[in-house]
Amino acid sequence: MAYTAIDDPSAHFQTTLYSGDGSTQSITNGGNSDLQPDWVWIKERSASDDHKSYDSSRGTTKKISQNDTSTEENQEGLTAFNSDGFSLGSHAGSNQSGQTYVAWQWKANGGSTSANTSGDMTSTVQANTTAGFSILTYTGNGSAAQTVGHGLGATADLVIIKNRGQTDSWHVLFRSIATFDSGSITSTVFPTGAGGGRLGFNYTNGASAYIQDGQTNTDTETYIVYCFTSIQGYSKFGGYTGNGDADGPFIYLGFKPAWLLTKQTDGTDSWQLVDHKRDIDNIVENFLMPDSNAAETAHANNIKVDFLSNGFKCRATNSVFNGSGNDYIYMAFAEQPFVTSGGVPCTAR
Repeated sequence: MAYTAIDDPSAHFQTTLYSGDGSTQSITNGGNSDLQPDWVWIKERSASDDHKSYDSSRGTTKKISQNDTSTEENQEGLTAFNSDGFSLGSHAGSNQSGQTYVAWQWKANGGSTSANTSGDMTSTVQANTTAGFSILTYTGNGSAAQTVGHGLGATADLVIIKNRGQTDSWHVLFRSIATFDSGSITSTVFPTGAGGGRLGFNYTNGASAYIQDGQTNTDTETYIVYCFTSIQGYSKFGGYTGNGDADGPFIYLGFKPAWLLTKQTDGTDSWQLVDHKRDIDNIVENFLMPDSNAAETAHANNIKVDFLSNGFKCRATNSVFNGSGNDYIYMAFAEQPFVTSGGVPCTAR
């Protein structure tokens, strides 16, 4: 059996850097040209401005910000999902002249959706089962302990939910991880300081994900959901415990990472997001924070990590990323699998 079914991760996920022109422009991906993105997450690097999330299920110009609890709004930011990238309008948050930006892009199903009835409530889903990613929308019914289908064809490892029409928190649901002694975690995260979201466990049921009443199932209100399951050689969602040392723990992924998001689960430190395009060499340290609109920076008290051929190694000593005895979750996507389907090994940086 082949090690991985995805020899070229850039066919399913890419990080793209660009500069704003203040007018309109199309951004062409530099990796596999077959990547027509369905979720595009944009952040201005050079100045403080909100994170912006667009997806082909909700449609162009419909923006939600990860770093706050604001509702979905129409904004001339992303105006088209193209066969090899995306197009931008003139909105300063995504295309201001003289500013630099990063766009993280995931492929689902080209915007083609279908009704999914595998849960208690019908959802509208587009899924890329090869890469373990789906986008779904649903309307709440106000009942407790409901399920909603996600179309992944496997148990979800990570579910991210936002109420589109209300200033409710983002909710981040992470599957149970043996690393955590308690077996469950409750934490105000994503974003912090604004009502928080929630890390929850044992919420999945094969083809469906459990949701609760309240902020994820209010009657007649609409929700957007991003779902993931780990794919060998391409993506992984897990946890680790820090040691508070610059010679920090090594976390095996089975691939050379292109993108890494981490969060301390037993504290209120911010999320830390790094990638292989904004840092082309080790140590990787130019971070952005999904729960903050702050510009890109490198700071001694935040994330420092080596991207290796088969995982990542912590190089910071602080609680944000590697506190002694602190617990963390991570979300990672590949630049290259550790071994291709043809048995070719990946080289380190």
